[in-house]
Amino acid sequence: MNETKKGFIQLHLSVLLAGFTGLFGRLITLNEVDIVWYRMLFTSIILFCITGLSRVGWKKFFRICGCGALLGFHWILFYGSIKASNVSIGVVCFSLIGFFTALFEPMLFKRRISWVELGLSFITFAGVICIFSFDASHRTGIAIGVVSSAVCALYAICNKKVSTGISSRTVLMYQMIGGLVAVSLIAPLYLLVFPSRQPVLVFPDTSNLMFMLCHSLFCTVCMYILQIQALKRLSAFTVNLTYNLEPCYTIILAFLIFGEGKDINFSFYLGIALILLSVLLQSIRAWKK
Repeated sequence: MNETKKGFIQLHLSVLLAGFTGLFGRLITLNEVDIVWYRMLFTSIILFCITGLSRVGWKKFFRICGCGALLGFHWILFYGSIKASNVSIGVVCFSLIGFFTALFEPMLFKRRISWVELGLSFITFAGVICIFSFDASHRTGIAIGVVSSAVCALYAICNKKVSTGISSRTVLMYQMIGGLVAVSLIAPLYLLVFPSRQPVLVFPDTSNLMFMLCHSLFCTVCMYILQIQALKRLSAFTVNLTYNLEPCYTIILAFLIFGEGKDINFSFYLGIALILLSVLLQSIRAWKK
């Protein structure tokens, strides 16, 4: 099996696991800051038990921790979007990650903007617009979700740069540690802008604790190790655009489990079809390369 095929298998397995992330955001009744804080804490503990501490240079260590800070901020905004609207809106906003990657990646890697990538991103953007026409009543959730996707695009691009030459588990563990520190510092400012109606930094009850542990093990440890491995074989744009499939998986599950699809219409189905089309075209393009 060549490296590209192996990368695609790892990528799609990680996207499948990511599809459950939004569902856990709805099932866990804690505030979004608590969800992220405990997710990073439990993930750090799990990874430490698996890998222990590996030596990396201080410069590399701080860069990896910086990526973790971006990831933590993205998660807070992602769960905040779900709490302010619903699972479907939160994950659909995530589809814009390909659009932001097509803009940010050329700037950071100092290369020309790919008009093909922008064109594929605009297909996704058109799909998101169609879905928003299905329900535009959650403006706050939509705005938070759009910012969340931009932060996640930056995370994936930077992650590709800093993870080279280091094992996936080591990268993820140090990112969780950096993210945990960053979330602890960001939390007061975030809660000042978006006050919580729930108690913050409370210990999870039994059901929330079980959901958090499953969330950390499957949707964080397994998912991000697969994603980091895929990033070593595929471009950040291909990885991020393929993650547009995550909303499709999550929305279908949300419809089945939470009944969020009671009033869906043609524009919603059209939007999902456009998102799938953009992913298919980019996958074919990357495979041919």
